[in-house]
Amino acid sequence: MTKSVPISARAHSIVPSITLAVTAKAAQLKAEGVDIISFGAGQPDFGTPAHIREAAKRALDSNPNVSKYTNVRGVPELREAVAATMSTAHDMTLSANQVLVSCGAKHSIFNIFMATLDPGDEVIIPAPYWVSYPDMVTVAGGTPVVVPTTADEGFLLEPEALREAITDRTRILLLNSPSNPTGSLYDRARLEVIASIVMEHNLFVISDDIYRLLVYGDACYTSFASLAPQVAERTILVDGVSKTYAMTGWRIGFTAGPIELIESMAKIQGQSTSNAAHVSQVAALAALTGPQDCVDEMRVTFDKRRREMLGLLAKIPHVTCAEPFGAFYAFPDLSAYVGKKTPDGQVIADDVALCDHLLGVGKIAIVPGSGFGAPGCARLSYACSMDDIRRGLARLAETLGSLV
Repeated sequence: MTKSVPISARAHSIVPSITLAVTAKAAQLKAEGVDIISFGAGQPDFGTPAHIREAAKRALDSNPNVSKYTNVRGVPELREAVAATMSTAHDMTLSANQVLVSCGAKHSIFNIFMATLDPGDEVIIPAPYWVSYPDMVTVAGGTPVVVPTTADEGFLLEPEALREAITDRTRILLLNSPSNPTGSLYDRARLEVIASIVMEHNLFVISDDIYRLLVYGDACYTSFASLAPQVAERTILVDGVSKTYAMTGWRIGFTAGPIELIESMAKIQGQSTSNAAHVSQVAALAALTGPQDCVDEMRVTFDKRRREMLGLLAKIPHVTCAEPFGAFYAFPDLSAYVGKKTPDGQVIADDVALCDHLLGVGKIAIVPGSGFGAPGCARLSYACSMDDIRRGLARLAETLGSLV
């Protein structure tokens, strides 16, 4: 008899990423020739800007070292560029030894939790949240403490709800602004109240700023670290090139924070992935130090798509959607359609069943809100063509309209 491979309790505790699952299922159907319109992927549909690709090509052609290991923390030139960029963005002074380059911002956050959490330590996570946050806390031995927010409040963490969630085991508050999945954006006034609570309870804040340059209309990104020097000392900054420069597959993210934290994270990374890919670091350096007009061009296009998607969602009966001010997602409430029946009599039991029905019948891929801690909602990415948005929202309206 073949002995079963032992699987750890840690592995059993992890829920697979629902966004990756939806994207993979949509890709499989497309490969089979099905006309699927996907709103699932959280990545720009643009190609990486030409000057960034060219920098990588030049390095591959002229620099034999680009195929070799780098320092675990990243090449010095990139760390210097990250420190300079983040110092400007957050109105503080950072040095290269306060920066760790990792294999994407997801990897950065994972390393932070591995370096900071002991068993039972608590991390406060406002919901809706990015799907990986709670599971990464769990893998690191910590306890995710989810604090719900509401559409009426713009999906922003209420200070009193934060106070009520804090215990003597709370170590970290995780803030993501602009947010994945809601596009919500914290203003300075609310951040100042949150900062006062953080200081009162001796907490640290992970500020996930991966979408900070994708902000629309009259909205304005506010850096949590910029509020005051004493707040900056308690802020762990996470950023990267994936969303801003259409570089998701290059896998470059970075952390900036206290030196002792960066040193601990580097030890962990040195025993797991070692350095991020050398050629990707070259490309990331070109992204940060090269022309920035590409960023604004993509942002303007995303904004047009955002307004089109919001307008079309508003025309669907019983669907409401808080306006997203950043990132590239809409997060409508589809709960009015949960509990209804399909034309063949099947009951739509929950948002997962609804999204399965929309994929199977409507031929559109969206991600159920339960994966983000918000059952009844769904995430639609507008990082796709305007034609896909128009055709896909028409399919959404038609398929929802067929439920009884």
